[in-house]
Amino acid sequence: MEYKFGDKIREIREKKKITLKEVAEKAFVSESLISQIERNKVSPAIDTLLKIAEIIDIDLEYLFSDFKRTKSVSIVKNDERKKIIIEGISYEQISKTVGSNNDYDIEAYFLEIKPEHEKGSKEYGHIGREFGIIIEGKGEFIFGKEKYILEKGDSISFSSDIPHILKNIGSDILKAFWVVTPPKMFSKQI
Repeated sequence: MEYKFGDKIREIREKKKITLKEVAEKAFVSESLISQIERNKVSPAIDTLLKIAEIIDIDLEYLFSDFKRTKSVSIVKNDERKKIIIEGISYEQISKTVGSNNDYDIEAYFLEIKPEHEKGSKEYGHIGREFGIIIEGKGEFIFGKEKYILEKGDSISFSSDIPHILKNIGSDILKAFWVVTPPKMFSKQI
């Protein structure tokens, strides 16, 4: 993609009634070079571009606004959700990251835990953070040596590096919405 910002430079320069000659003298370049930049005939060196932007007082964000990278969008269609069942626990993917693989990626899923089943580990945690909200049922959340009872509508957030378990202590399926960062469950499956 060619970066063409000459039109914006010329438009701002003319609005501020600054001549080509004034810009050229202050930027220590030729008037011809400024003209060629404004007509998108030449792409200036970055230091020259910064000098021109400073001289005509143009915001760099505005200058490059047409060239911002578009961010990817990830959609998981209802009928295309991946589902994993591990030892009585169902994980149904409702979000996925778009392959950026960085500290801000998240993973979200619906969680169903059968009575007397649990997810997590008493022995180890993992890097990241988690957030969950109970949709139906009753659970016991064990975080290190602490225990918390969670019921419909209760939410929890915590650092995942402490060993943690969500256990269904009710007689019905425990349903929850869960978010993990960085991704852990489905990132390995995709």
